[in-house]
Amino acid sequence: MARTIQSLERAAAMLRLLAGGERRLGLSDISSSLGLAKGTAHGILRTLQQEGFVEQDAASGRYQLGAELLRLGNSYLDVHELRARALVWTDDLARSSGEAVYLGVLHQQGVLIVHHVFRPDDSRQVLEVGAMQPLHSTALGKVLSAYDPVAHSEAVEADREAFTPRTVTGLGDFEGLLDLARARGWAADVEETWEGVASVAAPIHDRRRMPVGAVGVTGAVERVCQDGELRPEIIAAVRDCARAVSRDLGAGRF
Repeated sequence: MARTIQSLERAAAMLRLLAGGERRLGLSDISSSLGLAKGTAHGILRTLQQEGFVEQDAASGRYQLGAELLRLGNSYLDVHELRARALVWTDDLARSSGEAVYLGVLHQQGVLIVHHVFRPDDSRQVLEVGAMQPLHSTALGKVLSAYDPVAHSEAVEADREAFTPRTVTGLGDFEGLLDLARARGWAADVEETWEGVASVAAPIHDRRRMPVGAVGVTGAVERVCQDGELRPEIIAAVRDCARAVSRDLGAGRF
């Protein structure tokens, strides 16, 4: 087995810590969290700072992720064929639905958001590219679990946490939702992950007709649903978007 480079492992752990914790962390916080001597932690931070991966706030002396990571992340996303093919169609979906649109792929037992189109209004919104969503409770996750065997295994074997009283956690009931998603060609999440929020998603396939991602609309329940049911025009718009992206990826008609 090949030996790993300890300094790189420590730098990677430091970046993950800064990404997953508070917005800014001090040297003592970082060194104690990673079990490193302050001198060692400071040396790694200084190197990361020189490369632009970490920035230090001049007033507080605390550290945060740097702009170079964002540049690298965006570079990865720009060459990601799925995102590139979906850009125009997801913009159209946001305009037609009046809601936020998310493009997700399977990643580390969850759904990684690789593209996010804001709801087309003047409300304050936060870009969620790079965020992770659960497989078992979100519309994107259910679609991936229904069509992707790897995602299905991950969702079945994981602990399905109840985020709200409406979250489906039992294996039999969850499998029933996936059967329904396959029969319909889309999946939904009505307050199963976040109170007051509903989503609809559909699968995207590539030229081999393999599932490579999912696209969905998310918004307030009162806008996405009507009289207790998902609005059919939103379901149709999401499915049309998924088919259009699939066609651009060479999947042909679905």
